[in-house]
Amino acid sequence: MRHVDQCLKPTEIGCVARGQSKAATESKVFERCRNRNGPLPSYSPVAESDRVSVRMKSSLFTGSHFSWRPKADPLEFRLTLFSTTPESMKSYPMRNVTLFFAISVLARSSYSQQPPYENLLPADPPYYRVRFEASTKPGELVFPVSYTLWVPPGLKTVRGVVVHQHGCGEGSCKSGQTGAYDLHWQALAKKHDCALMSPTYEQPEQANCQLWCDPRNGSDAAFQRSLTELGSLSGYSELDTVPWALWGHSGGGHWAGGMLLLHPERTIAAWLRSGVPALKAAEGKPTPYALSEASCQVPVMCNLGTQEGVTVKDGRFAGVWPGVEVFFHEFRAKGGLAGVAVDPLSSHECGNQRYLAIPWLNACLSARLPVNNGDPLKPMPTQSAWIAPLYLGEGTVIAPVSADQFTGVMENSVWLPNGVIAQAWTQYVKDSVVTDTTPPPAPRNLHVNGNTLTWEADADLESGLASFIIERDGQVLANLPDQGKNPFGRPIFQNLQYSDTPTQPLVKMQFTDSTAEASKAYHYRVIAVNTVGLKSN
Repeated sequence: MRHVDQCLKPTEIGCVARGQSKAATESKVFERCRNRNGPLPSYSPVAESDRVSVRMKSSLFTGSHFSWRPKADPLEFRLTLFSTTPESMKSYPMRNVTLFFAISVLARSSYSQQPPYENLLPADPPYYRVRFEASTKPGELVFPVSYTLWVPPGLKTVRGVVVHQHGCGEGSCKSGQTGAYDLHWQALAKKHDCALMSPTYEQPEQANCQLWCDPRNGSDAAFQRSLTELGSLSGYSELDTVPWALWGHSGGGHWAGGMLLLHPERTIAAWLRSGVPALKAAEGKPTPYALSEASCQVPVMCNLGTQEGVTVKDGRFAGVWPGVEVFFHEFRAKGGLAGVAVDPLSSHECGNQRYLAIPWLNACLSARLPVNNGDPLKPMPTQSAWIAPLYLGEGTVIAPVSADQFTGVMENSVWLPNGVIAQAWTQYVKDSVVTDTTPPPAPRNLHVNGNTLTWEADADLESGLASFIIERDGQVLANLPDQGKNPFGRPIFQNLQYSDTPTQPLVKMQFTDSTAEASKAYHYRVIAVNTVGLKSN
């Protein structure tokens, strides 16, 4: 069955219908559909004199109401209209009509979402977005999902995709809406000519998270479909075949680990924060994955908070470590390139993990991305690896050593890609403070319009972006922001949510000099400050 929403965007529907008579609206909508998609099936208009508002996504479509019914289509639904008259709702149970626009798909799934899952952030180049409705077909994804992609401006060819995957529950799912806009994660993607993707699964709060975080339940296929469609939308058709570097939190860790196990040949590395897929059978749990030799050659870091069953054995998240422990030991027993990094300060929130996760992924991307797209991923070089005894927050951290010097039990050891990451890991597991000696990139494209300054800046790869210093005529005028916010770790410019994504609304690189005098000319300078306090040159 073809629906009007398959040939018109919501904004176009609004333009066609707003203020038009019923006959004029029908004529214009069906003419546009016919022009784009060929002849439509015959339809029977729904005559209704009241002007009504039909809830569509995040807005209300006010206009005459109509639908059509293909002659051979057996699927008919009850339609409820939200009236603009004082009566709060009008229902027309006796009138069999085919649901249309977004409602036609939403009615078919109990997991379909009304706003607030609507993503209000722009998706204009270099951002791109596709959204898929829920499916009722066996084995397919039962939740709607959107995929937002950022491609570094001016990039000629995409070499890979960095995926930032949120966790379970409505709040965590909504946090995924800003993942592709994160300046720090963009810096990682940009360095390696990669795109940055943030999916948003529209899971209701009480729904079963396994229906998306287990990729075998349709999210694997939806993800790969999104890469194909985003490739067409953006002009980077190679998205369909390039490899992935995966980051996931909680249920997102389940998903990222599952994708590694299903597709080791396309997975560069996987960082699993507070969640892993099952490798052993357990009652009431999903079917365990098989651990292949190819999967063991993919670098994986299991990262969790000490309050998730490591040193704190009770509470809501105490079961995280037992699952991670099994996953980790299974990998290491087979020679897998797996590590564990316990955050000594946190529970299930992400804390300061990005200051180890991004450098760790950077090391893996540097080592594994092939020179030419289509070539196999490079194996991790064995001569650069470092090994450390597993550290679970008690006693003294034993410093890592190069792999050829390690004499301990391999199954209880942490694999690290190189000496730089080994040093960062040692700092992180002690107090989550990962040091950095490199200043952030200097801001660029400073423009002054009246007394308003705007500029652009990249985040520091190692330590992100905390703030900006605004100078006027060589003197400090202001700090932006005055006080950084992040209840879960270091204050950063974009602020940070529980699931390691920026808060909304996104903070702008903009400052208004309220003390400037109209008759004077000033020289302004903007300085970037990273999260360890280093300033750009």
